[in-house]
Amino acid sequence: MGLLDIFFGGETNRLRNIKSIRHNGNRLSDILAAHKNFFEGKPGGIRADLAGADLRHADLHQANLAGANLEGANLAGANLKQAKLVRANFAGANLRGADLRNTDMTEAYFPGANLTEAQASGIEFFRCDLTLVIFHRANLRNANFRAANIQGAQFAGADMGVTILRETDLEGADLSGVDLTTTLLPPGYQPATGGSEAAGGAKTAAQGSGK
Repeated sequence: MGLLDIFFGGETNRLRNIKSIRHNGNRLSDILAAHKNFFEGKPGGIRADLAGADLRHADLHQANLAGANLEGANLAGANLKQAKLVRANFAGANLRGADLRNTDMTEAYFPGANLTEAQASGIEFFRCDLTLVIFHRANLRNANFRAANIQGAQFAGADMGVTILRETDLEGADLSGVDLTTTLLPPGYQPATGGSEAAGGAKTAAQGSGK
């Protein structure tokens, strides 16, 4: 790192220790410890309320955030690898460039969240609410969107190599311009070819055909 990086923001690429981050006057490390007790039914447990928290570049590797409220939180560049995010609320959150690999996302809630350029390869998005999520240029290789709601989600520029969409309703999702050559798609699916159909989202050719 050069001298100019130090003075003009290059240091923001470094991960922030959870002991150095505060939200509403409390250390993030203490909030997560209380949340872990809550999750395990232990005394002193309090569910984590991190709505609107500034968690940019936070090191949340292996953190237990199951059921936590992160609505509107800023998690840009955060490290969430191997974190437990079951039923967590990320509505409207900023996860731009966040590392989400190997997380447990079961039934997590993401309406309107920004996952632009997020590292999300191999994730099981089982039964997640991903309505209106922005996945621009995200790495979604080998991700499984089984039973997820992706109504209105935008995938422009995303890497969807070997991404599994076979058990996903693609109606209303915008996959226009995405390379779907190796993507595992629902039977009979035909990518939008342009015009209003591309703008309106994906269509399934077999829908209503009886095939």
